[in-house]
Amino acid sequence: MNSKLKDLTLLDGSDFAKIAGGSDVSGHESFDVMDPGSGTPICRLTASNLKDVDEAIHAAKQAFPTYSAIPARERAMLLLNFDRLVRDNLEDLAWILVFETGKPLEEARAEVQYALTFSWWFVGEAERIQGQVVKSATNPSLRFLTVLQPVGPVAILTPWNFPVALFVRKAVSALAAGCTIVVKPSPETPLSTLAIANLLRRAGFPSGAVNIVLASYRNTPAIGQALCTDSRIKKLSFTGSTRVGRLLMQQCAPTLKKLTLELGGLGAYLIFSDADVEAAATALVANKLRHAGQTCISAQRAFVHESVLDRVLKIIADQLDRITLGHGADASTTLGPLQTERGQQKAREHIADAKAKGATVYTSKASLPSSGYFVAPTLLAGCTADMLVFQEESFAPLINVASFSTEQEAVALANDTDMGLTSYVFTKDSARLWRMFEQLKAGNVGLNVGGSTTAAEIPFGGVDQSGFGKEAGIGAGLKEYMTEKSATMSIA
Repeated sequence: MNSKLKDLTLLDGSDFAKIAGGSDVSGHESFDVMDPGSGTPICRLTASNLKDVDEAIHAAKQAFPTYSAIPARERAMLLLNFDRLVRDNLEDLAWILVFETGKPLEEARAEVQYALTFSWWFVGEAERIQGQVVKSATNPSLRFLTVLQPVGPVAILTPWNFPVALFVRKAVSALAAGCTIVVKPSPETPLSTLAIANLLRRAGFPSGAVNIVLASYRNTPAIGQALCTDSRIKKLSFTGSTRVGRLLMQQCAPTLKKLTLELGGLGAYLIFSDADVEAAATALVANKLRHAGQTCISAQRAFVHESVLDRVLKIIADQLDRITLGHGADASTTLGPLQTERGQQKAREHIADAKAKGATVYTSKASLPSSGYFVAPTLLAGCTADMLVFQEESFAPLINVASFSTEQEAVALANDTDMGLTSYVFTKDSARLWRMFEQLKAGNVGLNVGGSTTAAEIPFGGVDQSGFGKEAGIGAGLKEYMTEKSATMSIA
């Protein structure tokens, strides 16, 4: 393991044995955890097998009756303990992210701080969710009552791009509701998941409430299928690609599991002629360079009014030239690598495809490191619907721009997709902002903001092929992990 990480108590191997099932590792597959900034292994871990998955599910089921009966305020206190531990260990968690995801240190710290907004929020949410009493509209002698109860053991499948924030968001939602969890992280980023699970254990969550199974690159499909098909698991929460989301939904169908699916996006970014052009273009660059473009709320397709197009392109190009590419541990780095070599290759293919189909390509003058999975920030102007960059997520620092002339055209271009996660609008016309909010096909819309579409205070989720179900928000995120039961009572 890298010398910066090997002494962290959060990565104490003896603690892993208490978190991840499977004490007998003989014959288990092992896999490397890679540092994308150097393209070299950080460490080698032992993957879980299907027997371990069965044991983890069994532990979650056995713990559920006791854990779900804990009073909401006591669960809130456990979450408060966890929140404090994350704050105390923020720097260590950030360094794990630097080496596991390639993020620059400041960006890694920001992810942990973002995760803390959810742990803090659900401390309060844990005891606020209540049922209701309703008088019958037709019979004065009848009262209708409802209660909300935790759904049961939950499977959580987390992605590699925000392994701390998204694990925390899902885990604290489920635990606040009274559910036990079985978590499978991406094989690219298991260390951060183990570290967070370690903190949950230290916070006092009882044995069996939090269970981790580690999948290698090879056995990820088998472990995912086992979690989907097992009838003891009552809900699945997944963040990842639409392709995998469809597959998981099929696998969950026979057991009719409750699902939360946050899937891919082809976010539109609209800059109108009356926008603050400098602010809009700068926000676009920040949006697209966050984690080197590897975010689901990234603006994959930018549409700029023809009257301000040249100004926007110049601002973007100037800002791309000020980027410093490098390893996340280097203090001068402002943009890190892509997570995987296959992601790097996909980005190159997208650039080549756009160029071949007529796009104008501008590549940042930033020096490209000799090792690691780096792609230079690239501006693609004159993009069209037949280009790959307008058809699928690049998950790379590519800013893809086309122009429009009317508001109606802008809406039609933005909605020309079967995705619907996040879109953005920049205009000084308040009435237009309302029209765009209502007309754009997206679960979340940024109105004169380029990135604040996900927050603990508001529900987050997509429409159409970007998935369904909500995470976070007032009540919404917690209710995803609960079932509502009703009763009818006569007072005559």
